[in-house]
Amino acid sequence: MSDLREDLTRFAPTEAVAAGGGVGGGGGAGVSAAAARRSGGLGVRVGRLFEDYGMAIVFAGICVLFTIWTKGLFIRPDNIVNVLRQISINACIATGMTFVIITGGVDLSVGSVLAVVGIVIAKLLTRLPGFIPVLPAIILSCFVGLVMGGVMGAVSGFTIARFRVPPFVSTLAMMTAARGVAFLLSDGRPVWNLPVQFNFIGRGYVLDKVFGPWIPMPVVIMVVVMGIAHVILAHTQIGRYVYAVGGNEEAARLSGINVGRVKMFTYSLSGVTAALGGIILISRLASGQPGAGESYELYAIAATVLGGTSMSGGKGTMIGTAIGALIMGVLNNGLNLAGVESYSQNVILGAVILGAVLIDKLRKAG
Repeated sequence: MSDLREDLTRFAPTEAVAAGGGVGGGGGAGVSAAAARRSGGLGVRVGRLFEDYGMAIVFAGICVLFTIWTKGLFIRPDNIVNVLRQISINACIATGMTFVIITGGVDLSVGSVLAVVGIVIAKLLTRLPGFIPVLPAIILSCFVGLVMGGVMGAVSGFTIARFRVPPFVSTLAMMTAARGVAFLLSDGRPVWNLPVQFNFIGRGYVLDKVFGPWIPMPVVIMVVVMGIAHVILAHTQIGRYVYAVGGNEEAARLSGINVGRVKMFTYSLSGVTAALGGIILISRLASGQPGAGESYELYAIAATVLGGTSMSGGKGTMIGTAIGALIMGVLNNGLNLAGVESYSQNVILGAVILGAVLIDKLRKAG
């Protein structure tokens, strides 16, 4: 393993090593960065500060702006809880998307995977309670949905890794096929009559008898999922392999990493997190919708990129993705509270996403 780390540290780009602690721990890069900070002037220090905490500073600035603009309405505790609940689905999907983008890929199928998984779970929930108790039926249905999402992601990952199909093409094909399956299974109609107990996943509160309605279940799911993903990405071997593949795929291959398996893992994970988003969504809507999840892939990509994950791979963190999802949610919520019409909101969101990508490009060029 030590030889592997030496090879990867030598071959991988500096930013990839520095981003996730690197495959070799990034100790040398960290010392060099610290020396640069000490030797640099005020401009260099400000630049480094923005590079390390730029999106967090932007997020804080947006919160202050909307607090002033809405005369304190934005910062009310009930509205903060509402924002967290609104971003929970996007954050879960963006979690898997982060892994994919760090490897240098992209997954356009997550919205359609969410829809077809939602339809399958909804249909199971309308039939299984007649044969088994409700709680086991919910657990079994959710398990089937998560496995189904993982398999669909694995299919995309397999075509990308085995046949070298570009990720954009492979996941676009999966997106189209999955959406068609969702409409075929449901005959184009929503699936209703889900068990009332299932609503807890999307609309329930944890420990509400003790704390009141302040800890939504979707937020708990989001925090747990992102926490686990952070540990995997930053503190496990597979996490280091993900950075290595995105930083320099050929170097990773020469160092003995099974690049195909790493890619299949990331796309399978993306499918699982999309399925999880589907479970939360149909629970919140109390129905399975074949048209659900449209454009969700764009929101997930936007949250990931806003959080500092490089579209060219090799760089990104779960903390950054969480901040990106928060920025998306705060912008939507704040603009609604400020009375900005939805069409203008889309223009502003597009400008923010473009700005984040340009900043990433300029930072690399510098």
